[in-house]
Amino acid sequence: MIDLQKKKAVSFLQLVATGEVREAFDKYIAPDFRHHNPYFRGDAQSLMLAMEESAVMNPHKVFEVKRVIGEGDVVAVHSHVKQSQDDHGGAVVHIFRFHNDMIDELWDVGQQIPDDSPNENGVF
Repeated sequence: MIDLQKKKAVSFLQLVATGEVREAFDKYIAPDFRHHNPYFRGDAQSLMLAMEESAVMNPHKVFEVKRVIGEGDVVAVHSHVKQSQDDHGGAVVHIFRFHNDMIDELWDVGQQIPDDSPNENGVF
């Protein structure tokens, strides 16, 4: 079951990144969904509208999955997200909690990738 949840989490993010936000929400979001992004109300509608606005403002967004980790009803997707091809982007972790094979809860944290970093290992 965890492999299916991993696939659903990645598919949700890929759809959102390509601007297919409503399809992503219709296909994967549970009726009682809630999220914890501090910039928007905690309901599905508010987050969906914000994601749609982002897709319009950034039509060439780049989304690259680096790793997917799952345990129990929780899946974490670590990815590189760029608003455009030339953007350094950021390292982002989306944490999904599933209920009845639907995304019931979502957390996201991100870190901008600096132009210059003393860390020779990079962010990924």
